[in-house]
Amino acid sequence: MPTQEPQKRFLGSLNSTATPHLGLASNQTGPWCLHVSVPDGLFLSLGLVSLLENVLVVIAITKNRNLHSPMYYFICCLALSDLMVSVSIVLETTIILLLEAGVLVARAALVQQLDDVIDVLICGSMVSSLCFLGIIAIDRYISIFYALRYHSIVTLPRARRAVVGIWVVSIVSSTLFITYYKHTAVLLCLITFFLAVLALMAILYVHMLTRAYQHAQGIAQLHKRQHSIRQGFCLKGAATLTILLGIFFLCWGPFFLHLSLIVLCPRHPTCSCIFKNFNLFLILILLSSTVDPLIYAFRSQELRMTLKEVLLCSW
Repeated sequence: MPTQEPQKRFLGSLNSTATPHLGLASNQTGPWCLHVSVPDGLFLSLGLVSLLENVLVVIAITKNRNLHSPMYYFICCLALSDLMVSVSIVLETTIILLLEAGVLVARAALVQQLDDVIDVLICGSMVSSLCFLGIIAIDRYISIFYALRYHSIVTLPRARRAVVGIWVVSIVSSTLFITYYKHTAVLLCLITFFLAVLALMAILYVHMLTRAYQHAQGIAQLHKRQHSIRQGFCLKGAATLTILLGIFFLCWGPFFLHLSLIVLCPRHPTCSCIFKNFNLFLILILLSSTVDPLIYAFRSQELRMTLKEVLLCSW
C-alpha cells in the first residue's frame, strides 16, 4: 500500500518494474502522452457498489436451497472472488487516505507487510475470478452439448473438488507472483493464463451460439418462418456473445496488455506512456467485479426472486 505516489497502488510494483527499476526517465514519454488520473473516490465508490452486489448474490444463493447446484456454486464462487477484490480495494484505499491525511500513523515495515498481504489477496482473487469465468463457460457448454449426461458429469462432489482446487491454485500462484514479480517468467505465465481463458471462453461460447443457431433454424423450418426467426436469433445471439466476450476483454485486456509491455518494451516511450495509466486498468478490473453479477447472477429469475425476499426481510 505505497503512499509515495497515487499511481502506485495494489500490485503497484508491476508499474514500478517498468520505470524506476529500469531507469526510465519520466520525460521520455513525451508531451503527447495521455495520462488519465483516477481519483481515490472512484476506487472507493465502485468498490462499495461491487461489494454490495456480490454480497447479495452470495446471500441469495446460500439462502435458497434450489440454487444449491454446481452452476450456482460456480456463480457464488465468482461472486466471492469479486467480493475479495472489492473488499481489498476498499480497505487499501481507505488506509491510503488515512495515511495521507495523517490520521493513521504506521511504521514503513508494517505498511509494507500489510501491502504484501493485500496484494496477495487481490492477485489471488483476480486469478480465481478468471478461473471461475472459465469454468462457468465449461459448465454451460456441457449443459448444452451433453444435456442428457449433464447431471452425471457435473456432480456436486466434482464441483466441490473443482472449487477447492481453484482456490488452492489461486492462493499459491498469487503468493508466488507477488514474491517473484520481477521475474519475466512469472509475467509470461500470467499473460499465457489470461490468453488461455480468453481463447477457451471464445471457442466455447461461439460453439454454443452455433449449436443454438442450428436449433433455431430447425424450429424455423418446421414453422415455415425461417428468415425472420433466423435473423432475429442471429442478432440476439451475436449481441449476447459480444457482451460476454467484449466486457471480459475490455475489463481484463488492458491490465494484461500492461504486463505484456513490461516484457516486450519496458524502455520504449510509448510503452512508458501506457504504464502511466496503470490505475485506469485496475479500475476496469474493478468494473468487471461490478458487471459480473449482472451478467451471470441477476439474469436468473429464481435468484432475483430470492434476492427480493432477502431485501424485503431486511426492511
